[in-house]
Amino acid sequence: MSEILERAIKSTSRNRRIAGADPDKRRQILDGAHEVFTARGFDAASVSDIAAAANVSKSTLYVYFEDKEHLFVALIEREREAQKRGLYEILNSDLDLAQALAGFGEGLARMLVSDFAVSAHRIVLGVAERMPDLGKEFYERGPGYGTQCLAGYLARQVEKGVLDIDDTELAAVQFVDLCQSTLVRPRLFNAKRSPAPEAEIKRVVASAVTMFLARYARDAGKSKA
Repeated sequence: MSEILERAIKSTSRNRRIAGADPDKRRQILDGAHEVFTARGFDAASVSDIAAAANVSKSTLYVYFEDKEHLFVALIEREREAQKRGLYEILNSDLDLAQALAGFGEGLARMLVSDFAVSAHRIVLGVAERMPDLGKEFYERGPGYGTQCLAGYLARQVEKGVLDIDDTELAAVQFVDLCQSTLVRPRLFNAKRSPAPEAEIKRVVASAVTMFLARYARDAGKSKA
């Protein structure tokens, strides 16, 4: 009898969800948060609103997320992961330099002009002064991480003798900024209410690649000398 009871207890333990570890419930809460944050912004959104939109109790929400700030960061991370799939893989592919930069730049631009990315940037900028930790985390996990990945790729190209760059981190930031030209700021300030068409993204990024290689490609440097 004791063996049967022990097996039953073990089976029950295996099947019992650890508090806060149900992926479906977590996704349900994040879906509700996405709806509320997008519609009302960070400050106007309340935990009660989010719980209602997610169809869960506030106590359940707090099992999964410590507070509204952590919930917002988790939501941003989920959306980023969905949007950047394949973006960084391009930098580890067999594409030549110009193709890899173009693919990375186009993917980055599409991500940055998306409705959610624009909304997230506006929210973070609005609260960063009084919530610097949230702003710091947003930057380090997003723009900062992207810059590091690109800088690593550029360093590998320097080692191969393809590029001539003294400061790969600065060069990475320069390329990222070039790819955003005329695309992101008008969206951020609501001067343009919809993302740029694909043809415009390709045109802007192609120009960015041309300018970047004119400055940093080893052959370009030799011709200037």
